[in-house]
Order: sequence, then structure tokens, then C-alpha cells
Amino acid sequence: MYNTLNLQMVLLAREARALSQAEMATQLGMSATNYSKMERGDIGLPADKVQDIAEITHFPLNLFYQPGSLLPESLGYRRRHNVPQKILTPINAQLNLLRLQVQQIQQWLSTPTAQLPTLPNITTIPPQELAAALRKAWDITTPVLPNLTNLLEEQGIIVAAMPWGTQRVDSRFILTENHQPIMAINKTLLGDRLRFSLAAYELGHLLMHSFAPINADRDIVHEANAFAAALLMPEKDIAKDFEQGITIPILAQLKTKWKVSMIALLYRADDLGFLTSNQKRYLLQQFNQLNIRRREPTELDIPAENPTLLKHYLAQYRSKTKLGTVELATLLGMYIDDFMEWYG
Repeated sequence: MYNTLNLQMVLLAREARALSQAEMATQLGMSATNYSKMERGDIGLPADKVQDIAEITHFPLNLFYQPGSLLPESLGYRRRHNVPQKILTPINAQLNLLRLQVQQIQQWLSTPTAQLPTLPNITTIPPQELAAALRKAWDITTPVLPNLTNLLEEQGIIVAAMPWGTQRVDSRFILTENHQPIMAINKTLLGDRLRFSLAAYELGHLLMHSFAPINADRDIVHEANAFAAALLMPEKDIAKDFEQGITIPILAQLKTKWKVSMIALLYRADDLGFLTSNQKRYLLQQFNQLNIRRREPTELDIPAENPTLLKHYLAQYRSKTKLGTVELATLLGMYIDDFMEWYG
């Protein structure tokens, strides 16, 4: 165990359990003012209080003595509009815990950091051209990507399915200190939304918006969506499917082929000029009338893709060290129930 208390881990544990400073202070039997001073380091945090915090937050004591700092909240979430901060704060804390764990695992195994492809004019070319360049760099020869998660993991990008307890946040990417990309996705995502989240807000943002300054006038949300649409539905291939016309039954058929949502297909057809404004309006009205705009028919569900790379790393380390699952969980600063929910 490390000897020095890390107040950043105290903050992480509290926020990961969606506890405010006032709520934590109440459970500790102290004033919110004194607790706030302790968490900031203005006054000392006694060892018995650290033990109490560990019990309240349900984290092993060793978590609070591990090194590491936290990343501030990012704009890189794919989420619904107006998500309350009380939902985002614990998710951000959990992502920081995930980032620190991935850093530790990669250090243990000396695994290389994912090498992203060198793409031309990454800050100036249109997202559609960038998607085409990525397809070429990764030698993607099929119009439909059979399994996007596997493709990312083959490139060394870690994908982690997280139990966020809400359907209002889809995904977010984060980078470790060594710039290892981690794509965090909501465990509850349906397969079509999962693929678009990985391709749009995560892979697109990673490539276009992570390593160079972003001008204030750029619409990074639009750029990420355009990149995803072009990656998952290449124009020269999907245009042939749109030539037969765009109807709800046709969109349903194309969903099973392209493994994206019907609504994503509709917007792709619109972007490529296959719909008039009246046609688009009529189709959206049909979506609303049929009550399938947010939840498309279950018989058309695309199976969710399952990430395996991080589980492989954990299995590799267990084999190397002969640690049991409980021991490994504790080493990472988790109890077994959380560990199994994240990595089981």
C-alpha cells in the first residue's frame, strides 16, 4: 500500500457514489465546512475518518493511498440535452477511476499504447474525407463494418462497457497520461446506437478534436456526426440502396444490413440529397406517429457488440501473477461486486 493519502482519490470516491460534500459530512458527523476543508487539504483528514469514508463509499482503503490525479469534466459526452449535473458527476468520477485502472494495468503488463493512424490534414479536411482516409489506413474493404468494437480493439483502442445507471448518457472517450484511448460506452446501449456512439462522438472526436486546438467557430458535434455517418455508411455504397426510394419499410430493411438505426439512415439519405424537405418532414412525422423515433421496433434490434480487450489484459495479468479475482479487484481499488459489474 502507498503511504501518502491522496485527497484526489477521496474526492473521486465521494463523487463516484453521487454524494455531495454536505451529504458526506452528515454521514461522518461533522460540519460541511470542516469536511470541505479536509477534502481540499486545508486541514488534516484523520485516519479514522478515511476509514469511515472508505466504508461509506464502498471502496477498499488502499484506493485512497494510490497516486493519480483526476481529469476535469469533458465536453466529449454523447448524451441527451440538459442532462443534470448530478448524473454527470458520478459518471465523470467513474471514468477517472477507469482511466487510472487502465494506466495501472498497462504498466503491469508493459502493453504498448495504441498507435493512431497518420491521416492527412486532420484539422482541415472534411469529416467525410477523413472517414475515407481512415478506412484506407485501416484497410477496411467492406462497406458494412461487421464489428466496430472488434475493429477498434484490433487497433489497440480499449472499449469499456460501463454501468452508469442512466440512459441519458451514451458514451465518452478519455485518454490516459500516455495518450492511450479508452472508449467508454453505456452498458444499456442497443447495438445500433452503440456503433454510432463509438464511431461518432468517440472515434471522430478522438481523431479530429483531441490533439490540436479547436477554433471556436467549429461545430464539433456536426463534424463528429458527419464522420460517423461516412464511416458507417460510405456514400458510394449506400447511395445505391437509397436509389429505390426512402420509406419506413425500406429503412427497416436497410437497418439490418447497415447495422445503424433507421433514423440515422434517414438523416444520411437527407445529407446525400435523396430527400426533399417535405419528404424528410413526412418521414419524421411517420416516426412520431408510429412511436419509433426513440425506440425502434424490437424485432429490428442490432445485437450489442461486446468489448474483450480489457478483459484479456486482466486475464493475462491474473495468469502472470496467479492472483485471485478478489485480490485483483482490491489491487485496483475496487470490491468484487463493482469489479464484476465492470469487468465480469
